[in-house]
Amino acid sequence: MLSRRDVIIAACALGSLTVRPGRAHATPEFLEKAIQDITKGAPVKDGKVRLTIPALAENGQSVYTTVAVESPMTKADHVRAIHILSEKNPIAHLLSWHLGPRAGIAKVSTNIRLAASQQVTALAEMSDGTFWRDRRDIVVTVAACIDGG
Repeated sequence: MLSRRDVIIAACALGSLTVRPGRAHATPEFLEKAIQDITKGAPVKDGKVRLTIPALAENGQSVYTTVAVESPMTKADHVRAIHILSEKNPIAHLLSWHLGPRAGIAKVSTNIRLAASQQVTALAEMSDGTFWRDRRDIVVTVAACIDGG
């Protein structure tokens, strides 16, 4: 039979074993896979998309980001979706907006978290099935996502 002392020693021994997950980061390969998943292999062209994000983010916890896409936003020619992707966050595909011609303007804004200095990509899916992008390099002085999530 275990004594109280044995139980306390075992509990202390188990408590001292901490499992600390490593920092998980997306890689450029994960970014390319996320782009391939979105585009289903369609070519991606540079242009039409304007990603506005600071070149230097003092705090990666909240980085103000705007994406605007040149489009008349008519029934025949509009933006279907806008995606923001990151190169070094724990998850490469940060978020998506789904738009239609009734949106009136293809412009979205949000705050994103950035885990490290990296390249951020804005990807727009048009109603004709084409994909357009803009990329920006961002230097992050105090990183977010340090807990791996």
